[in-house]
This record gives sequence, C-alpha cells and structure tokens, in this order.
Amino acid sequence: MSDKVEILARNMEVTDRIREYVTNKASKLGRYLNDIEEVRVELTYVKSARSAADRQVAQITARARGMLLRTEERADDIFAAFDTALDKMQRQIDRVKGKRQRGRGDGRSAAEVVPQEEEPIEEEVEVIVRRKRFPIAPMNESEAIEQMKLLGHDNFFIFFNPDANAIQVLYRRRDGTLGLIEPVVG
Repeated sequence: MSDKVEILARNMEVTDRIREYVTNKASKLGRYLNDIEEVRVELTYVKSARSAADRQVAQITARARGMLLRTEERADDIFAAFDTALDKMQRQIDRVKGKRQRGRGDGRSAAEVVPQEEEPIEEEVEVIVRRKRFPIAPMNESEAIEQMKLLGHDNFFIFFNPDANAIQVLYRRRDGTLGLIEPVVG
C-alpha cells in the first residue's frame, strides 16, 4: 500500500520528514479497508486565511471499492491537520465497511449496462476549459446520498441508478432539501 500514496504540495515544500510521516501513516489505511487502490494526500499552505489556525490544510482522497472517500482538515500545524484528516478518513472507512454493498446481481459490468451513445458534434460559442472523466459505480438513491456526503459535495452528485437503468443527478436545492434530475432522451 505504501507505493500507492501520492503526496502533492501547494505553496509549501514537502520535506523528507513530512513525506516520511505522511507516507507511513497513510499507508496504514490499508489495515482498515483492504481494497484501497490509491491514496492521494494534498498539503497546502493558505497564506490568505483569516485565522492562523486555518493556514495549513491537509486533504486526503482514497479510492476504494469504486468509491471516493475524501476528508479535509485545517490547523496551524501541517502534522496536526494531517492527523485530524486521517482520523476522519478512518471513521469514513468504518462507516463504508458497515454498509452492505449491493450489486446488480446479474454479473454484468457497469460498462455493459450503460448504453453507449455517440456524442453529437455541435458548434460551441463558449470554450470548454476543462474536461473531466471519472468512473461511475452503480448505486441506488440512498447510496448516492451517502456518497455525496462522504465526498463533501454540497451542490450535486452524478451517479448511475441500475434500478432506473439511467444516469441521474442528485442536487441540493436552495431551501436545503435534495432534488433528483432524471434525464429522458426525447
């Protein structure tokens, strides 16, 4: 697991001491969940933070079982921020392990279930500055709500619902409730 830990730094230098500390601690996440594919640790120094206690930021992202688990913590010391984020990650892993993972049960992969469509070529007035691709694991609405909370996405979450055999968008409404967009080709 230790070779799957990626450390990124923004506005700070990662010393050997920090690299060794983070790698040793992050590699132990495999003890809590066996099928962690990779762990990404992002350490940031935010000079413009209002409080000195919020200047050091540690964000941990772990990819496991087709899910993303993410935590972020701030402190006045990078080691304290990382340790707190790591504790949060362990609690998230415990919560994920406690949930019963459901599959489609028919043995088909997600790629076989999702119908492949050709993308129409259109003239675009505005320029797309970033494209993002990510794997979508099949999950029902309650699992999507839980995954949205685990990732810390407050605005929206895209998922494949095998019950509806469609990609759906879960979003937070202005009044704080959740809404679900169910696209229909028409």
